[in-house]
Amino acid sequence: MAAAPTAKEFFIILPQSGRIHAFGESKNYLQFLANGEVALTRTQIGVGPKGETVVYGITSDDVKKNQPSLGELVYQDKLPAAADFHGEVVKNGRYYVFGDLKDMKAFASFGEVPYSYTDVGAGPKGETLVWVMNKDSYKKGRPLATIERFKQIRAAS
Repeated sequence: MAAAPTAKEFFIILPQSGRIHAFGESKNYLQFLANGEVALTRTQIGVGPKGETVVYGITSDDVKKNQPSLGELVYQDKLPAAADFHGEVVKNGRYYVFGDLKDMKAFASFGEVPYSYTDVGAGPKGETLVWVMNKDSYKKGRPLATIERFKQIRAAS
């Protein structure tokens, strides 16, 4: 029996335009960061936590299958996180990096980070990186696996 699908990665950009951009895979996400747009999107008006429009970066496979993208499934709580989940939220020129989907969704809704390690100027273009933790994970120290995954995603592009 095949394992149930899970979300290995999820990316959200909270720009000042008031629209939330969500991606279920790194290729579209990195393209959006580089160019400010992606070729294919699906938009839902008013579904954000504060009534924002959510724009999902989708792939040609998503279009062919006529099914929700990974980003849509994760954002709508229809796909649980994998054990090795990696998530990123870009907000106000900072990268907030997560190893826990629950923490990521709480941050995307409320904008608060109770526990974190911060590396000022360590981002791809000198941005601040905020390694978001929770009460339990903070006790384990810097999230080395999450830091390494952040680097791997960019090295693969």
